[in-house]
Amino acid sequence: MRPDRRALVAGGLALAGCGSAPPPRPPAAVGRPQRIISLNPCLDVILVRVADRSQIAALSHWARDPYGSTIADIATTLPHTYGTAEEVIALRPDLVITSQYSSLAIRNALRRLGIPTHLFGVPETVAESMEQVRTVGALVGHADRGEALVKQIEAAISAAAPAPGSTPPSALVFMPGGFASGSGTLMDEMMQRAGLQNAVTRYGLMRTGNVPLERLIADPPRILLSGEPWPGAPSRAERIMAHPALRRVASDMRRAIFPERLLFCGGPVLIQTAAALKRAREVATSRLA
Repeated sequence: MRPDRRALVAGGLALAGCGSAPPPRPPAAVGRPQRIISLNPCLDVILVRVADRSQIAALSHWARDPYGSTIADIATTLPHTYGTAEEVIALRPDLVITSQYSSLAIRNALRRLGIPTHLFGVPETVAESMEQVRTVGALVGHADRGEALVKQIEAAISAAAPAPGSTPPSALVFMPGGFASGSGTLMDEMMQRAGLQNAVTRYGLMRTGNVPLERLIADPPRILLSGEPWPGAPSRAERIMAHPALRRVASDMRRAIFPERLLFCGGPVLIQTAAALKRAREVATSRLA
């Protein structure tokens, strides 16, 4: 795995199962901030949807990664930082949004300089993710855009729902390194809403953890979902499905594409996540028919 991807994966694991409830939503801004910096890739994707372009002083450098970000095309047209205190201070922001798990050093520096900073937790449910969108919208002075974006996300999730009474096929969404998200995570809820039974729950895995090959052999899911870390790189699912032991016991198991850039964030990313999970369900159910 590329070195720069390892840090993003670490952030993704935190998103998948180590979060906490988001802070209270602030009131709508009286005077809209005009120099906003985001230091978090998941907040980047919300900020570009609810703020005026002129309000964005910088995004995180992760936003430009074409394999890890859903907004790389937009991010390349905007300033970015690598998250250092020196970079942030030089841009003279009037609002910084970042994760509560971000560098303590930079948070202390921003506090000492009196730069308004809002820390976000990691949403573990769709409801918490929607609240985060509303919060960012209110912070930047565009609460109406935040609410409109919430409605778009909710509509996409509803559109991915299965027909009433249908039987959900079992599925496993692989993260890099063989990790997967269990119950109590945003991914698990999204799978349920898209009509997929999360196989990880059958393995007794809570939150996020590694899925041993032995578990897959003993109780294979109907479908494996994963994506290429970058073009030409084999996915975890491809390597697993090529294993002789698994081929013998799971000849009817299928693979579906689930881009890695959809693994790490909620908010607007859930629109694409819902569509990808729906496609996987349709592939599995069509082959079962």
